[in-house]
Amino acid sequence: MRLKIQWLTIALGFISIMSHSQSKKTIVPKTYVASKTTTPLVIDGDESDASWSKVDWTDLFEDIENNVKPKYATKVKMLWDETNFYILAKIDEPHVWANLKQRDTIIFYNNDFEVFIDPDSDTFNYYELEINALNTAWDLFLSKPYRENDNVVLNDWNIPGLKSAVKIKGTLNNPNDIDEGWVLEMAIPWASYKTSFFDKNVPTDKFWRVNFSRVNWQHSITNGGYERKKNPNGKFLPEYNWVWSPMGVINMHEPEKWGYVYFSSKEGKDNFTIPQDEKVKWELYNLYRAEKEYFGKNKTWAKALASLTKETISVDGKILKPIFENYSQGYNISVKSPFSNTTYIIKEDGKIIAK
Repeated sequence: MRLKIQWLTIALGFISIMSHSQSKKTIVPKTYVASKTTTPLVIDGDESDASWSKVDWTDLFEDIENNVKPKYATKVKMLWDETNFYILAKIDEPHVWANLKQRDTIIFYNNDFEVFIDPDSDTFNYYELEINALNTAWDLFLSKPYRENDNVVLNDWNIPGLKSAVKIKGTLNNPNDIDEGWVLEMAIPWASYKTSFFDKNVPTDKFWRVNFSRVNWQHSITNGGYERKKNPNGKFLPEYNWVWSPMGVINMHEPEKWGYVYFSSKEGKDNFTIPQDEKVKWELYNLYRAEKEYFGKNKTWAKALASLTKETISVDGKILKPIFENYSQGYNISVKSPFSNTTYIIKEDGKIIAK
């Protein structure tokens, strides 16, 4: 997507865009309850599997930044078992095309589907997977979001045991007909996200932070083939970014805004409500992003709430009272949750500590 393209320079070519304006509005993430399946899925790109028929689609994807309705529909289903996280994406597209065949190339230069996963919901050490209609994958591990200058991006990290398949509803790379779209099915092993050999990381009756993105380019047809469309000056037109859980900015790399996927141990229907303490954390991240903006303008960190916002901060009718502590290299902002009495502290690098 657009910001990611700007970050592609030396080595992997990622640099931070620190001056990008942030949304002042608190984003309310989407939620989805992923049911447990007792029948392992055959990964063949076919949505007619009986297991998929038992679960609901997500809401249709929305524009990443605003309320503009996407031109084409995208939706997802999710399941899980003790071995894999299963994802089914249905992508409507009248012109299905792709030309990137090498793994770990920059897949979003084609139309693609992207998966973002943060297992422990701390915005550190998260994972990205991109796949195009040729079933070419690009998988990444990121130590921190791009907004942090000391982040590490491992482009050569691959998801061990990843299974994915694409089924084209139409004809790939044929501009002479109109297609329905493509279906992407994948199985991502939980073992891919282990932090140690003995880590028991299957999230039974727990939530992970997850988001999905679809990159869609305007195209032109040259010599009978598709390519990204350019403006009269020869520059590529910007892509569309359509996502499951909107971000409020054209940037997928703000993991604190991603959706919540709850992995229910029930085979049938189950409910999930976002914990109130998660909402407390959202407000801390709002202050963190405001601090970054303040520092960019003033070359120093704000020392009081009034420097960042004039509004009272509240969650579900309870007023939060942040406490600021500044030191030579950064700051702490702490707040006591009125719901659990847990104190949450956010640091200048976006790390939240619970006490």
